[in-house]
Amino acid sequence: QVQLVESGGGLVQPGGSLRLSCRTSESIFSIYIMGWYRQAPGKQRELVARITRAGSTTYADSVEGRFTISRDNAKNTADLQMNSLKPEDTAVYYCNGDTLGNDYWGQGTKVTVSS
Repeated sequence: QVQLVESGGGLVQPGGSLRLSCRTSESIFSIYIMGWYRQAPGKQRELVARITRAGSTTYADSVEGRFTISRDNAKNTADLQMNSLKPEDTAVYYCNGDTLGNDYWGQGTKVTVSS
């Protein structure tokens, strides 16, 4: 059972930056795809960004050019650097690990973008 623990959420003003981090309980190398999802109040959970073990990345159109996902196999972490934040980025952000056989989720970290 892989456990994922997110950190780094908080309150930030529009235009600001935050860095989210997801730490895995087992070697991140065993997780084929690491992803960040978000869920805003009253909306469905949506993919923000994901990165494969080989480093291939995918981004939602709404965050392309502003967010960057990365993974560090030595530290067992997957980070999401978020720049130029907008109020519509406000949501609970969840880390996801896909081993191609099982799907694991973190508990979520709240990001609020407001002046």
